[in-house]
Amino acid sequence: MKSETRFLELSELCERLEVTSSRISLVNLVADFLRKLQPFEVESAVRLIIGYALPNWDPRVLEVGFATLIEAIQKITGATHKEFLNALNQTGDVGASTKLLMEQMQLKRQSTLSQKPLTINNVTKAIEAIAEAIGPKSRVKKKRLIEALLSQASPLEAKYLIKVLGGEMRHGFSEGLMEEAIATAFSVDATLVQRANLLISDLGLVAKIALNEGNAGLGKVKIILFHPIKPMLAEPVQNVDEIFKAHDGASSLEYKPDGARVQIHKCGECVRVFSRRLTDVTESLPDIVDLVKQNLQANEAIVEGEAIAVDNQGKPKPFQYLMRRFRRIKEIERTLKEVPVQLQLFDIMYLDGQQLIDLPYIERRRKLAEICGRIQLTKQVFTSNIKDAQKFFEEALASGYEGLIAKEPNSLYTPGIRGKKWLKLKRVPDTLDLVVVAADYGYGYRHAWLSDYYLAARNLETNEYEIVGKCFTGLTDDVIQWMTQQLNEIKLSQQGRTVTVVPRIVLEVAFTEIQRSPTYRSGYALRFARIVRIRDDKAPQDVDTVQRIAEIFEHQFKIKSAN
Repeated sequence: MKSETRFLELSELCERLEVTSSRISLVNLVADFLRKLQPFEVESAVRLIIGYALPNWDPRVLEVGFATLIEAIQKITGATHKEFLNALNQTGDVGASTKLLMEQMQLKRQSTLSQKPLTINNVTKAIEAIAEAIGPKSRVKKKRLIEALLSQASPLEAKYLIKVLGGEMRHGFSEGLMEEAIATAFSVDATLVQRANLLISDLGLVAKIALNEGNAGLGKVKIILFHPIKPMLAEPVQNVDEIFKAHDGASSLEYKPDGARVQIHKCGECVRVFSRRLTDVTESLPDIVDLVKQNLQANEAIVEGEAIAVDNQGKPKPFQYLMRRFRRIKEIERTLKEVPVQLQLFDIMYLDGQQLIDLPYIERRRKLAEICGRIQLTKQVFTSNIKDAQKFFEEALASGYEGLIAKEPNSLYTPGIRGKKWLKLKRVPDTLDLVVVAADYGYGYRHAWLSDYYLAARNLETNEYEIVGKCFTGLTDDVIQWMTQQLNEIKLSQQGRTVTVVPRIVLEVAFTEIQRSPTYRSGYALRFARIVRIRDDKAPQDVDTVQRIAEIFEHQFKIKSAN
């Protein structure tokens, strides 16, 4: 019987992926690796290669901060904090820093820490054990488990263990490439692989099905309750005219709340709530859970809506109020009273055993209205009149909403896809979602707070984050203090008053225009940038791209030239 695959082989694969640029070569490297695995290893290997410690649907979470990882690295390597920072400055990456420090340590000791080889299987079990370490002193337990894992690892293995545990794989091998690799490895239809992943949000499980059941099995993949579905996305437009051009003169318009998009799964009395990022936020929203239990007239259902913070009169409050609910699970009883939340539903994807995503939107909306009970639906109007649409948009803004979502009436629900079937028209069209990569301490009474933020977009060609501006306005002092705490938890290094951090916190930023910049590697800079809100519901990989910023710049240039 073939022995278990060593984790070193997976680490060597990831190392090759980092220096390979050809899409075909990347796909073939991973496909060849998957074919050589034992069947029981495929599911875990696929997740580890793309940097997922656990699948999205798994209620267990690692809850391992960078401070814990760095302490474990220092304990195993014997490095001081200064030596760790020196290694980080050399490599620019926590995983690579770990590899460098372990190599230096081995040169001193002339031996490895342990001769027992790590396998894909026992790495997976170790990660699960870390996630299951909960309760009192859980941080200490997790750190010891990480130290035990690193003590068995070679320097190269340690590099990729840290990348997986820290959620910072960033070797350029995306989910889309993994879908192609699975199709190539197991000779199945790439379209079926993609659709299966969109429905169950777990490429590891998709790969297992592809291996064992082929196209027939992939074709049978249906929505699974409590496996969150990747949300259908809307493309931004500048005005109502664009909506009617895209939707052939008629559209279904809905108020767009300034809230958090949620996906709710119900089976009998069990209800779980997932965020836009597919993370489980059930514990933060017990009032939403109760509302669904009492009102949703279905035994099994998956519905989608917006959770909105409201005032005493039921009017929407800004998004940041809602985020207090998501951040304070331990103080939920108090924040329930301080920040009441309203649920507005707008779609249904599954009902009592029937998958509904292939039904037209108007039909899905009708079914949703039949089962929602006292749960409010987003305010909606169907129109082919541009003046009526403009009036509806202005009414939405006057009522405290962010704008409109326009849906092509016969559109199917396409998970994970952004296109013109759904469009969004907002109050402030010139905003970008950007990730914080560094911050400066402020001056005056803000001298102890990280209050000036370096904002970055993702370059699709390199998969790197590139700075497009710096911003220090838009947040209250309370939020800046919270940001300081969060940024220090993901701090990588400090030089003078500037702290470099893991790209983790996403901000929505307004600006007046985009300019060419000789200072930033991206080549662009935002003019008069102002923070609109913190986007806890978005992951760093979801931020706007340098390529989109280039398109906006070109559009501005054409307008100026015309004028």
